[in-house]
Amino acid sequence: MRPCGYDGAARANYMDEDGIAAEVIYASVGMALCLHRDNEYKSACMQAYNRWLEGFCAQLPDRLFGLAQTAVLSVDSAIEDFRRAKEMGFVGMMMPGHPVHEDYDHSDYDALWECATDLDLPICFHILTSREGSLFAKRRGHPLNGFLGIIRAVQDILGLTVLGGVFERHPALKLVAAEGDAGWLPHYMYRMDHAAHVNAEDGIIGGLSKLPSEYVRSNIFTTFQDDWTAFRSVDMLDPGQLLWANDFPHTDSTWPRSQQLLAEHTGHLTEAQRQAIMRDNTARVFSLPAGKLSWRMDAKAA
Repeated sequence: MRPCGYDGAARANYMDEDGIAAEVIYASVGMALCLHRDNEYKSACMQAYNRWLEGFCAQLPDRLFGLAQTAVLSVDSAIEDFRRAKEMGFVGMMMPGHPVHEDYDHSDYDALWECATDLDLPICFHILTSREGSLFAKRRGHPLNGFLGIIRAVQDILGLTVLGGVFERHPALKLVAAEGDAGWLPHYMYRMDHAAHVNAEDGIIGGLSKLPSEYVRSNIFTTFQDDWTAFRSVDMLDPGQLLWANDFPHTDSTWPRSQQLLAEHTGHLTEAQRQAIMRDNTARVFSLPAGKLSWRMDAKAA
């Protein structure tokens, strides 16, 4: 493990080498915590992680922006976790694929989504944080078939929240699906609308006032790294939904060759589209001070 995986100050040189002005920090080992079967223990570990991450980000406060974790033991406890996260300076909340009580489309969670909206904290669902999307889940055939299936758990969250009316009831709520790639998103939106039209002539199913794809476009954002198909899909979705990431310091990160890959993958895009996907969208979704950071981007480019 590189020191920058646990020492915030050590991260600056690695970021500079890859042309990165700032980073939103997701839990790494903390992803496995989402699958722990002892919910009280899971919550205690996540609270400890949040305290550690607060100190980690404080070492580069204008470049490292953390996402807290919550075990969602109950709606009330999750609300307290969100409030505490905001006080600690975090910019979003990373959540397990499954809560303890009911499921995320249940009306009991409306109070939590109101809290997330009021605090301007996007809810973030990462791959490998649902048991059915785990690398250890039972799969058919070659082990790589299991790897290909991990995106399905992220898609389940999208379908659950969109079709369950979460964004109908909370139009300002922001959901980020992390590290699940994005090239599949246009087809997924098409399939949602197709299913809706099968069930209702105009495609407007019960509990919704719009087509499912419209909620995806307005409320859901996806992160990806070396998914060139995502860059090729900008004409089929809102480019504002795409958040590029380098997945550093994982072994499949694009670091330190991110700039080389981006030059190859984004050659067909306009400069405005590149800036949006590689910086401005992230700044907007997580309410980051992009203007404050722009001088580093300009200096690096120069």
